Amino acid sequence: MALNGQHIIVIGGGIGGLAAALAFRQRGASVTVLEQAEAVTEVGAGLQISPNGFAVIRALELDAALAQNSVRARAVVLRDYRKPGEVLRLDLARFAADQHFRFVHRADLITILANAARDAGVQIRLLQKVASVEAGPEPVVRLCSGADKRADLVIGADGLHSKAREALNEPDSPVFTGQVAWRAIVPNDPGLPAEAQVFMGPGRHMVCYPLRGGSVVNIVAAQERAEWATESWSHRDDPKNLRRAFSEFDGTARALLERVEDVALWGLFRHPVAETWHKGRVAILGDAAHPTLPFLAQGANMALEDAWVLADCLDGAETTGAGLSAYQARRRDRVVRAIKAANGNAWKYHLSIPPVRGAAHLALKLGGRLAPKRMLGQFDWLYRHDVTRG
Repeated sequence: MALNGQHIIVIGGGIGGLAAALAFRQRGASVTVLEQAEAVTEVGAGLQISPNGFAVIRALELDAALAQNSVRARAVVLRDYRKPGEVLRLDLARFAADQHFRFVHRADLITILANAARDAGVQIRLLQKVASVEAGPEPVVRLCSGADKRADLVIGADGLHSKAREALNEPDSPVFTGQVAWRAIVPNDPGLPAEAQVFMGPGRHMVCYPLRGGSVVNIVAAQERAEWATESWSHRDDPKNLRRAFSEFDGTARALLERVEDVALWGLFRHPVAETWHKGRVAILGDAAHPTLPFLAQGANMALEDAWVLADCLDGAETTGAGLSAYQARRRDRVVRAIKAANGNAWKYHLSIPPVRGAAHLALKLGGRLAPKRMLGQFDWLYRHDVTRG
């Protein structure tokens, strides 16, 4: 199946949707993106692009634009929530100099992708809220306005509450993880270097890294709690609640928390990976197919990988069905492994019993001193994988 001349609708103007639109357009397809918001933009959040995601950015010929609008990570540093000094330093500049780990404001990456898509001829339609999707040989996207949109292929990149996923799968029941997370951006008054700082405390941890030339710091703070919070990135919270939850954190962590003026809170839920990723001429990608917890910073990276692989599989397939089947086959096991790794990451930061936490931190220190390359290399399967090479 040649994509040249095919009309493709992409639902969702986020990172995965825009990357897919651009990848399809590069292969000659006519692409329309349907975005429900009044503008293609996102505010108030940072994200990490790891080397596997950067490989897709490079293949989309956007690596120079990303480099100009992001901070290159030099290290990942784990710290105790109260004690000074480092528990573990993973020196990316020394042991992963050939790899790109980038900190970028989500709005900046969205702008890069959207501008590139428009320049390539992708049509981005705003205020297009989707009511339902009909999968089949002639897919239909029904809008809340009452209008119907038809295309040769429909791609659902419409996130956690995907209408495209609903068309392909039975309803599922997300499970509250017993954790919530706050996110905020504050001025970089402490002068944090180009490093991801992880402050580990009993039942909670806080990740901080600089954005926009180091002028601001992105904060993601996760806490274990019995009661659940709404699963939404748009729920505003009182900064005092965040500071109260992390009141025992000292040093740089406390200084950053004192500067928080605007904060969002959301509950963390585990969703099953979709059983069916495609049916007829409808397919899903990113969070619509496999929502991911933030503890390995792979949500955006997995969406970028999905976008590239989907376009690649369809462009080289004899039929649409064969291409979509190849896409799910290439992606499912990898995203399941990444999600499992993310699910298991948080508890390592949340050890509550002092002797256990002390022993674990000592083991990390020794590992960092005696075998730093091995400590960093444990995720080579994730970071060094390049989907653009087939």
